[in-house]
Amino acid sequence: MPDFDYDLFVIGAGSGGVRAARMAAMRGAKVAIAEEYRVGGTCVIRGCVPKKFLVYAAAYGKAFKEAAGYGWNVGEVSHDWRKLTENLHGEVDRLSGIYWKNLSNSGVEIFQDRAELEDGNTVRLANSGKVVTAKYILVAVGGAPASLDIEGAGLAISSNEVFLLQDRPQQVVIVGGGYIACEFAQIFAGLGSNVCQIYRGDTVLRGFDDDIRAHVHGALKDSGVRVMTHANITRIEETPTGQRRVFTDTGDELEADVVIQAVGRDAHTKGLGLEKAGVHTSDNGAIIVDKFSATNVENIYAVGDVTNRINLTPVAIREGAAFAATVFGDEPTAFDHADVASAVFTQPPVGVVGMTEHDARNAYGQVDIYKANFKPMKNSLSGSEGRMLVKLIVKQDDQRVVGVHMAGDDSPEIIQAVGIAVKAGLTKAQFDATCAVHPTVAEELVTLKEKWTPPEIS
Repeated sequence: MPDFDYDLFVIGAGSGGVRAARMAAMRGAKVAIAEEYRVGGTCVIRGCVPKKFLVYAAAYGKAFKEAAGYGWNVGEVSHDWRKLTENLHGEVDRLSGIYWKNLSNSGVEIFQDRAELEDGNTVRLANSGKVVTAKYILVAVGGAPASLDIEGAGLAISSNEVFLLQDRPQQVVIVGGGYIACEFAQIFAGLGSNVCQIYRGDTVLRGFDDDIRAHVHGALKDSGVRVMTHANITRIEETPTGQRRVFTDTGDELEADVVIQAVGRDAHTKGLGLEKAGVHTSDNGAIIVDKFSATNVENIYAVGDVTNRINLTPVAIREGAAFAATVFGDEPTAFDHADVASAVFTQPPVGVVGMTEHDARNAYGQVDIYKANFKPMKNSLSGSEGRMLVKLIVKQDDQRVVGVHMAGDDSPEIIQAVGIAVKAGLTKAQFDATCAVHPTVAEELVTLKEKWTPPEIS
């Protein structure tokens, strides 16, 4: 057996890579990790965490208006974007430092450098030129924002650069209809910007349940977002005043301070050297792995968004932990990707777990639908016209709840607990046997009695 510099070399210090590195090191492995940007990855540095702070900030603007119905005289309010981003970056720095400290305390050697594969066991650090070998290599480089393929695409920014804006733009054009586009549309609208969201499809959030899609689409418009569907940007120009002029295939022309492209994310594998090591990838560049996160090369594994399975931070963490248990713990472990709960932090937010109605009907044929669309108690005095959507999808033959979809305040918090029930395969009768907590919006989950039937088409 050849001598290796490390038992494990991890490329990418995001959530999945960090978890795998630490757990492997704690099991006695000699581990190194390389990160080309900052320890913490997309979630901590330029994704979930800083975005959630912006969501909180935008929600305060709405809350100030609604407080009057509860007797609060708030008076004139204003927002300081620079103060917000200063505090945001301070917290991101703190969290990145914790990730670094946890890695170091676990005995993991950290390289602040870009790592590229030279062959199946060899990694070259691009900046320093250092070459190291490892018995096992784990690729956990995540994803990167996709770019528009149009003239002037370089005049737009991605979600990465949103957090680096020095001032809040007054006029914002957002391209895309996925969760990132919808979240940023309502963030900027909530902070006082004029927002236009352009999407090529018929409604936003493709892949989500149709009722959720319609609910969020309506909420975007209620937030003041101009939503242009069935439209594509054809080019972007810079005006003499430094603004961006956006042209669409519908003939519309828009001017904006900032154009944000949120048109999906791709596996961050370009230039990684996968072809040198013989690692197979899909047409979109994602690394192909089996249920144990193993590639076609015996000693190379991959976890997280770079595999394009379920692109969520908690999934990457669980995949990283399963890898460490499999390879360094002699405990073959495969993370189960079924019934993973997730959230969209629009206003109101969304929480979902399990199958959409469309997918459930395709898979099982006969399903029962239970749903409610109502004004939450909080909005009775606040003056808000916002509504809550709760929907249960039940497999008809055994009455197992196979999907829960919610849109409304606290939906992400509620769906975490509901995810346990769906994952456990509980039935509608077991939901009904659970006593409600009153008064809450969540009690609708255990009090829905009437099956929903679609209206007859005349």
